[in-house]
Amino acid sequence: MIEVRGVSKRYGRTTAVDGLSFEVLPGRVTGFLGPNGAGKSTTMRLIMGLHHPDSGEINVNGRRFVDSRYPLSEVGAHLEARSVDGARSAFNHLLALAYANGLPRSRVTEMLETVGLAGVGRKRVKGFSLGMAQRLGIAAALLGNPPILLFDEPMNGLDPEGIKWVRDLLKGLAAQGRTIFVSSHLMSEMAITADHIVVIGHGRLIADAPASELVSRQAARSVLVRSPRAPELAEALQRAGAVVNFGQDWSLTVSGMDAARVGEFAAEAGIVLHELSPQEGSLEEAYLELTAAASDYHGVLGG
Repeated sequence: MIEVRGVSKRYGRTTAVDGLSFEVLPGRVTGFLGPNGAGKSTTMRLIMGLHHPDSGEINVNGRRFVDSRYPLSEVGAHLEARSVDGARSAFNHLLALAYANGLPRSRVTEMLETVGLAGVGRKRVKGFSLGMAQRLGIAAALLGNPPILLFDEPMNGLDPEGIKWVRDLLKGLAAQGRTIFVSSHLMSEMAITADHIVVIGHGRLIADAPASELVSRQAARSVLVRSPRAPELAEALQRAGAVVNFGQDWSLTVSGMDAARVGEFAAEAGIVLHELSPQEGSLEEAYLELTAAASDYHGVLGG
């Protein structure tokens, strides 16, 4: 279990984390979301004791992580894919970590096989692709078989097979009762993987809730409609106050009105419907709505 209580951290005039409080509980994958510069990486480094908070406290299983005698057996973290000495082989990198933490040599071989790097274990890390470096970082996090795991953007640089592998790994570790805390900008993956979501912006907590609750509470629901008289139906729905968007196939996405009412409007107008499907909101929609005021960078579409 990870407990963050009223934590703040400044770097000069910049406040990276501002009075942040939340918990990461065992037995579930907790997704850590926020715009670039929100303070996610800083928060993870504070948890690991790589930086020290200016105020507040962080406890990992009831104590500061920096007080751990064998840290890899308590918490595994993968915070930076390219933080390994490139002159070392993958095997020697893990072996050094194993010896420093009282772990057997056999554990190194086991972890290289687990992450799919057994065939390149003796090669120097400087020749690794980003995806391979990600797998090596995950192997290092798992080396001590810890009950708590932190991953910062672990899916960057991975191909679709690799992304699915990480997703299944995280869910499997959580099913074993471990505490899993993972940051990512891949909303589609977080929607599939995370059981609970913590969202921050400008270093402050924005949301802390189960993923399903966050989506149902925050994301707007819509109705997908298909009809041979779509333009006529759209006009009628807009007059009634609904918001209607056309798809490329002349389908209609209707918000501000539920499916039953859309069907009633069509029946009253004698308009045939080929499809009338309620659409659930998405985690991406919920995230974008929650962080709209917290993003420092907004692009403009141009022609």
